[in-house]
Amino acid sequence: MTYVVTDACIKCKYMDCVEVCPVDCFYEGENMLVINPSECIDCGVCEPECPAEAILPDTESDLEQWLELNAKYSAEWPNLTSKRDTPADADEYKGVEGKFEKFFSPEPGEGD
Repeated sequence: MTYVVTDACIKCKYMDCVEVCPVDCFYEGENMLVINPSECIDCGVCEPECPAEAILPDTESDLEQWLELNAKYSAEWPNLTSKRDTPADADEYKGVEGKFEKFFSPEPGEGD
């Protein structure tokens, strides 16, 4: 089992999860984070920290696309090991449906 970040993170990117991760398995895209499934130790401390409820265990149904997306982009985006400021408009996007189709960017973030 591993944890995955879903589209609920897009344009929210709160980063509370990064602060508690003991193995630094988060990677930063332009407008979302992903978890490297090979590095995740399944501790689960990140899941309750996410205000957008974007982190789920891969044992939940219909998360295959998110596991693939997390694996793909964690290999391309820079590692992020410390929390930075949340985007100013994050709360406006929290809970918005269809964010992947509307807002996903494959561009990398800044990382550490």
